[in-house]
Parts: sequence; structure tokens; C-alpha cells
Amino acid sequence: MEEKIFLEEQEEISIDAPDRYRVYLLNDDYTTMDFVVHVLMTIFDKSKVEATQIMLYVHRHGKGLAGIYPKEIAETKVAQVESLARANGFPLKCTIERDDQ
Repeated sequence: MEEKIFLEEQEEISIDAPDRYRVYLLNDDYTTMDFVVHVLMTIFDKSKVEATQIMLYVHRHGKGLAGIYPKEIAETKVAQVESLARANGFPLKCTIERDDQ
């Protein structure tokens, strides 16, 4: 009895990870520290401790990293921050920069 073996051809597919973008909050003289902590907790899902640390970094250094995301999510986060800030009467700004690491 003859045994037949069929080998399946496999094609190797390489999927590149999407580019990542850093989302930064920018310091200003009008947005309250409590509101920045609230933004970091609600939009960026940070704990109160982590949000407070980031807020203090923003306050002392002019800008601070809120998170690193794929481009579309980063853009959405920026829009959410600025929309929530305007709705609450604050000029809080948010920017994205490509993460080259």
C-alpha cells in the first residue's frame, strides 16, 4: 500500500506593527491641576497617583507624556482632551509626536 503525503505550502507573512504616537499634555496658566488629573484618569485611564505624577511633571516641565498609541487613537485622544477642556472652560492643549523608538 502506497502512502501519499501532501505538504501544504506555507507563505510567511510579515505584519508590521502600526506606527505609534506619543500624546503630550501642555502646561498653561489657566487649566486647574485637578482638571488635568481628571483628564488623565478619564481619557487616558490613569490611576489617581499616576495622573497626579504626570500632572506635576506637566506643571514643572511644560509638557508631559500622557500615553503612546497608534495614530488614530492618539488623534482621538487629542480631540477628546480638547473637547472636554473647552466644555469646562479650560484652554488645555494636547499634541502628538511620532514615537521613533
